[in-house]
Amino acid sequence: MRKIAFLPLFLLIFVACSKEPATVPAPEKKPVTLEIHGDTRTDDYYWLRERENPEVIAYLEAENAYMEKALAPFKGLQSILYDEMKARIRQDEFSAPYKRGDYFYYYRYVEGGEYPIYARKRGSMDADEELMLDVNKLAGDADYFAVSGFSVSPDDRIAAYGVDDQGRRFYDIYFLDLETGELLADRIDDTTANFHWANDSRTILYGKQHPDTLRSYRVFRHTLGSGDDSLVYEEPDATNYLSVSKSLSSEYFYLTSSQTLSTEVRYLSANSPQNSAKVFLPRESLHEYFVSDGADRFYILSNNNATNFRLMEAPLGDTSKASWNEVVAHRDNALIENFKVFRNYLVITIVENGLTQMEIIDRETGATKRIDFGEEVYTAYSDVNEEFDTEWFRYTYESMTTPESTYDINLKSDEHKLIKEQPVEGDFDRSNYRTERLFATARDGTRVPVSIVYRKGMEKNGRNPLLQYAYGSYGSSTDPSFSSDRLSLLDRGFIFAIAHIRGGSEMGREWYYDGRQLNKKNTFTDFIDVSKYLIEQGYTSPDHLYAYGGSAGGLLMGAVLNMAPELYNGVMAAVPFVDVITTMLDADIPLTSGEWDEWGNPNDREYYDYMKSYSPYDNVRKMEYPNLLVTTGLHDSQVQYWEPAKWVAKLREYKTDDNMLALKTDMSAGHSGKTGRFRRIEDTSLYYAFFMGLEGIRE
Repeated sequence: MRKIAFLPLFLLIFVACSKEPATVPAPEKKPVTLEIHGDTRTDDYYWLRERENPEVIAYLEAENAYMEKALAPFKGLQSILYDEMKARIRQDEFSAPYKRGDYFYYYRYVEGGEYPIYARKRGSMDADEELMLDVNKLAGDADYFAVSGFSVSPDDRIAAYGVDDQGRRFYDIYFLDLETGELLADRIDDTTANFHWANDSRTILYGKQHPDTLRSYRVFRHTLGSGDDSLVYEEPDATNYLSVSKSLSSEYFYLTSSQTLSTEVRYLSANSPQNSAKVFLPRESLHEYFVSDGADRFYILSNNNATNFRLMEAPLGDTSKASWNEVVAHRDNALIENFKVFRNYLVITIVENGLTQMEIIDRETGATKRIDFGEEVYTAYSDVNEEFDTEWFRYTYESMTTPESTYDINLKSDEHKLIKEQPVEGDFDRSNYRTERLFATARDGTRVPVSIVYRKGMEKNGRNPLLQYAYGSYGSSTDPSFSSDRLSLLDRGFIFAIAHIRGGSEMGREWYYDGRQLNKKNTFTDFIDVSKYLIEQGYTSPDHLYAYGGSAGGLLMGAVLNMAPELYNGVMAAVPFVDVITTMLDADIPLTSGEWDEWGNPNDREYYDYMKSYSPYDNVRKMEYPNLLVTTGLHDSQVQYWEPAKWVAKLREYKTDDNMLALKTDMSAGHSGKTGRFRRIEDTSLYYAFFMGLEGIRE
């Protein structure tokens, strides 16, 4: 259910003459009656949620075998795509180094290495390298291995990092002595990997999740050498998530309890981590606020009397709302999305007309200036900024034709330095591609932004294959970013389109409100109306139009399939949230209770009826569906594997066509799929061929 920042482009292989193989998996029907509000639903495949049941594992493995057999003739195309994508990756790659204190920190890859090597140099990048952590050696031959939260203590002596080798997002935190290269005896099991160092370089604050619901709800403190961790705060409200952060000034920790539309912040001195955390402002319904500081005062991003948020400040000694003063006013046409506080400057990130903008504000004078990015369609975001007392701000810029580029800008003089552009090996030439910003008119008259990219020479003749992506939930905006993998589509004549549908925040916070809870269907109809617009404008046609989305975007795919299957030749639903009512009625399922603010609580009859009207699983019916690939992970912590598994089983029973329907379950991964920079493209190359194969492309 929870978003994934932008899923890798999951696609599978198939050809234009696609048909279902003769033998398909058929799980046993074991009807379970579900009744609420006087309404009865029968779920024949409810039993597939029994993770430890050998019959369930056998079914998932049968689906995988079925997929492999059906797609075996097209392994050649997958191999071509894999080699092509891998060849674009520079083997001995470095990240852009960033400065913190006396050191420059970075990570690098070695030829053939799946995982990063964390390293640093003292004084300058010309100094000798100090290798801190080689994740390749840690991972060995593990099927799944993720390191998260790698951070070095303020005194530069100890590194802490979290390890997850299951894909369930439970991390064990380890501590590494950077002087000796030895692990400390300290180890903290089953954390969220959300942790930060106190200024004493001996204490960390870290988050823990509930073992069953996976809700992050506790923050503890751990002191090196001590086995008795103490609780800093436990969030009692089952609909709230708890996280911990530390300000750039290094003065305070912030513990943020958040629902979709309400937050409450506690703060704690990073110099006195044993103290109790204080409430910044008690939670209020529909009040979202986020806090940081400039060492001498607090800054608050708040939507109080400001739908698109405004930036306020408050003295350190009085955090009551009466003490707040406005720094940046509310804007009707732009959402203030984020802010960064330096000693003498503020940098705010806003979303205006669907595009990211950044403004620099002098903290003393209030003088404001905007960074000029110079392209029609792009995205930009704050990068690693570790120094508070500096005039340099680091950000990343990219577009659908420009690879990820890291810049430093002088906040005083506007001087720009390109620190690094992500290399694309081979014959990539950005001038061969074009990106456009379009607006499609939805059925209620709303103008929906669309970002597209294609190889130059494209003609609007209705015969172009076009892949349309969207997410549209949680207020998360989908950025028009670069993908070197995507070049394999573009170079074979595909157009790639992002539909910035309601449910995100591309057009302001109201854009989100218009695509949640009892307005959720706007998300689905926007996507469909964008598809119709692209067809009407000659970019493509139903025979050549494809769609994909993941997680909550997989819900989008499921709803669209039931509402307008005739528009698409193929659809990819990655880790899809498709059994909306059953999941939202079961608070014991991971992350459910915290989602009621997003989807509504079906224990309320109004929300139940509305959800039932669009829930993909509940609305499968006897009709023709397009070619469909569905993916999941057995250890998925966000959308449980049984949702897509049940959905596929029901689709097999009801669909009246002989188009492809394939379920791919990664038996050793979770929500985000495989780990490793090359193993990742094993899936991507396989999935890309799904759309290409439907177009009859063989190489």
